[in-house]
Amino acid sequence: MTTPDLGPQIEAIALLDEPVRRALYAYVSGRGAPVSRDQAARAIRVSRALAAFHLDKLVAGGLLEASYRRLSGRRGPGAGRPAKLYRRASRQLELSLPPRRYELAARLFAESLAGAPGPVTVGALRDAARRFGGRLGQAARRHAGPRPSRARLLASAERVLHAHGFEPVRDGSVIRLRNCPFDALARDHRALVCGMNLSLMEGVVSGLRVRGIKAELDPQPGLCCVAWRTGR
Repeated sequence: MTTPDLGPQIEAIALLDEPVRRALYAYVSGRGAPVSRDQAARAIRVSRALAAFHLDKLVAGGLLEASYRRLSGRRGPGAGRPAKLYRRASRQLELSLPPRRYELAARLFAESLAGAPGPVTVGALRDAARRFGGRLGQAARRHAGPRPSRARLLASAERVLHAHGFEPVRDGSVIRLRNCPFDALARDHRALVCGMNLSLMEGVVSGLRVRGIKAELDPQPGLCCVAWRTGR
């Protein structure tokens, strides 16, 4: 089983290991408007050429975005060339080892809040998790190709689960999940999070549409509280 490709995120974060580049990123990020090369160079006291070099490295790495605008406000002949301006990119970087998916938990909580006409219940959260899991299972079935075998369906499901941080691993006829993406929440609210995980996995199994598989609570030290029983 391959691990998620962390290369692009690691490479982007590694760009900030260079002190001048890190200072430029901090300066641009802290401004409420796009920043020119001259402004950035003056702010951190480096040459314009050096600032331009590092700013463009940050753009290439997806940490900054660039645009062009004439700062003089004039148009037509003699107005000069547009200046290259920089602002923080909308791209979001998250790197957690082992993988955590707290944003996913937040989305499921939010969906349960939005869909409940009265007081929010544990049932509403589990319904939201089951729907999300169903979409994952359907995606896994599509990725398995036309007329997939049981083995291909399970392998596709494992890839989808791995992409969401669960780290599935085969243990005989059981698929165990070596990682809980909601670990910090589970430590304080174990029953709630384990129930959410179980509903999510039940949704995956349902969306996968393969017989003889059951998701069930099976707490083991150091593992997610849910396992899949796949039969033989």
